[in-house]
Amino acid sequence: MDMIHVRAVCPPDLTERAMALLGAEPCVLNLHLQTGRVRNPDGDAIQCDVLTGAANEVLHGLRDLGLEQRGSIVLDPVDTAFSDRATRIWAKELGAGPRAPVWEQVEARIRAQGRYPPSFYLFLVIAGLIGAVGIITNSQILIVAAMVVGPEYGAITSVALGIDNRSRPRIEQGLLALLVGFLLAVAATFLFSLLVRGFGLQPEAFELGVRPVSNLINTPNFFSAVVAVLAGVVGIVSLTEARTSALLGVFISVTTIPAGADIGVSTAFGSWDEAWGSLLQLLLNIVVLIVVGTLTLRCQRAIWRRVSARRHGRAVGRTP
Repeated sequence: MDMIHVRAVCPPDLTERAMALLGAEPCVLNLHLQTGRVRNPDGDAIQCDVLTGAANEVLHGLRDLGLEQRGSIVLDPVDTAFSDRATRIWAKELGAGPRAPVWEQVEARIRAQGRYPPSFYLFLVIAGLIGAVGIITNSQILIVAAMVVGPEYGAITSVALGIDNRSRPRIEQGLLALLVGFLLAVAATFLFSLLVRGFGLQPEAFELGVRPVSNLINTPNFFSAVVAVLAGVVGIVSLTEARTSALLGVFISVTTIPAGADIGVSTAFGSWDEAWGSLLQLLLNIVVLIVVGTLTLRCQRAIWRRVSARRHGRAVGRTP
């Protein structure tokens, strides 16, 4: 039995309507009101627990009242709850069907990854350098390590969320972070590869053109697109359901960091065709991940809206 704890600050003139909205929802439990006890913002304190299957409707109702603009709404996860009444309501109102994700929490997870402090660019550069070493030494293990270290997927999902919400600033910030981050990573790997080439530190096999890792990265094809599509779907679903293990698999599936690293390495060694192929691979993965991420978000919202509508239909049918 999953539920969330809702803490809201409500302007006094909206308190009656907010309490009526919450009191009318059977899946709202432990409803508590304290009038005039909150400062900054000033208002009444409302607290309750909401079964997650009904959380989206409750939160949308509170936001429509204006609590988001004039007060505040805070969500806390409830790890454990003991309540026979809650169990009965869960079985009666929600049944055994699937539970809709709480979209405010989903968007909060995506927004948390869509921030670009200096560490974002530092991790991107370090991931590129690890990838460069993996390419030069033909080490697939280091390529996987570079994929895990790279933070670019957070920016990609943030752009997808911006498109879904029609938030131009979020889209522009995400795309700019990706552009600047990959330019820094490519520049770093180019300088590193020049240093390796200048001192003759590259392995003999790489010097002789035996570059299986590089060749895999710089040859985008149908299968590259298929993997990017599948990774885009799994990535958004993982964020929706907070499945970190599946999300880790996405990080080591998409060829973004390796492609960026290979651009710098190939350019430093004068392999222009390989550099061009890696650039195409990078653009292919980023574009596909953004498009698929946006479509997956919209499809999930549409599916869960239908599930919620059926639940409300059953609830109305039970009303005497």
